[in-house]
Amino acid sequence: MMEGRRRIAVVIPKYGLVGGAEGFAAELTERIAVDPRFEVHVFANRWAALSDRISFHRIPIFRFPRFLISPSFAWFVRRCMAASGPFDLVHTHDRIFAADIYTMHGIPHRWWVRQVRQKERMSLFDRATACVEDRLIYRGGCRRFLSVSELARKVFLEEYPVDPERVMVLHPGIDGTIYGKLDRERCRRDVRGRLGIGPDNPLILFVSMNFAIKGLDHLLQGLGRLRARDPDARFRLLVVGRGDEKAYGRLARNLGIGEAVIFSGAVARERLPEIYLAADCYAMLSRFDTFGMVVMEAMAAGLPVLVSGCVGARDLVQEGENGFVVEDPGDADAVAERIGTLLKGDLLERMGAKALQTARENSWDAAVRRVLEVYEEILSGRLPLSPRRPS
Repeated sequence: MMEGRRRIAVVIPKYGLVGGAEGFAAELTERIAVDPRFEVHVFANRWAALSDRISFHRIPIFRFPRFLISPSFAWFVRRCMAASGPFDLVHTHDRIFAADIYTMHGIPHRWWVRQVRQKERMSLFDRATACVEDRLIYRGGCRRFLSVSELARKVFLEEYPVDPERVMVLHPGIDGTIYGKLDRERCRRDVRGRLGIGPDNPLILFVSMNFAIKGLDHLLQGLGRLRARDPDARFRLLVVGRGDEKAYGRLARNLGIGEAVIFSGAVARERLPEIYLAADCYAMLSRFDTFGMVVMEAMAAGLPVLVSGCVGARDLVQEGENGFVVEDPGDADAVAERIGTLLKGDLLERMGAKALQTARENSWDAAVRRVLEVYEEILSGRLPLSPRRPS
């Protein structure tokens, strides 16, 4: 080991696997591990090892009974770190008992149960999960909380009255190099040809594995309103992902746009870039989304975006420049107006160029620089322990 290297512990149940938090943690950690100042250890239950610069430690999880998932992971992390330590800094991406930095990829569990799932009572699983979270926030010694969006930060501060100065927004980064390696015109020709979409037909893209949460019904209703206002409006909607295609197809037909909607089903992740490049704009009118990586992926492909006010990635949307924000995703008139505006004239091309610029400004390297600033803040002793829970 190189003299003077700082030992960094990174915690997440699944590292480098499919998923927003898993990919986020891996992208940051792999880049940090390149820095010769650090010796990086990852504590995870499962991982896809991307480099030999990181030491991995397997953490058991009790998955039955279900309420033990979060407490058992936290307990085994503490035990394994005690045996492997000491560490100069602990950066967790999940709920554990103690850490220096907590990157919050979601929102407080109680708020999620109450506001998103709209459950009046918490299950034993919910209570156990919230208990571990409370312990980390109030007694875990966190010096800095990193939130993926302003929306998630606002919700966190509503639930936990910590010092707002300690809660910082750190957006995920994006690696747009894959799009630059592909030929846009060939992608448009091949993808549209397979799906029976004309080369000049404006194509709106929706990508999700949860049609309900991501607001596919809101998007269909907005497009239905647009068609009712302008029967000659030309557009196609490509729905990529897995969901109740029969129900949403029926809704589209009832709204008079059945012929304009295509369901492709789930698509392998490595094929998504060519689909983005074949589209003209991206739309996601989620009921709630702490960030929404697909929005950044669409921007990296040069697509203007339409998102709801409930999507954390709205932080990156400059109204009328690289996309539009509809505050209320259920406002079909507002959705119809924004899409109608977007599909007129040369706006798609101009806004697409702005979207691409936004994606380039939000690279993973930029995100890593901000995280390293926080590391230095803590390692130098400039950021003391946070106060305990207020009485």
